[in-house]
Amino acid sequence: MGKAEFEKALEDVKRLPDQPPQVLLDLYGLYKQATAGDVSGKRPGLLDMKGRAKYDAWASRRGMSTEQAMDGYVELVGNLLEKHDC
Repeated sequence: MGKAEFEKALEDVKRLPDQPPQVLLDLYGLYKQATAGDVSGKRPGLLDMKGRAKYDAWASRRGMSTEQAMDGYVELVGNLLEKHDC
């Protein structure tokens, strides 16, 4: 897979119905790793639960190449589309 498939998945994800928070965090982590590389900056504090969850989802992909992250994103979106028959 490559950049074209990744860009298509970015459009396809908009057709999905609402997803559980963990799925959204998985998508976020893969997207950020694919577009920005390894996480940077400080982990948000305990009171910023949403920011902390997003940071952790991205940090869990540390060391993953851009290509691996793009492929993972495309695969996850494809599985979700198939599951929801979109």
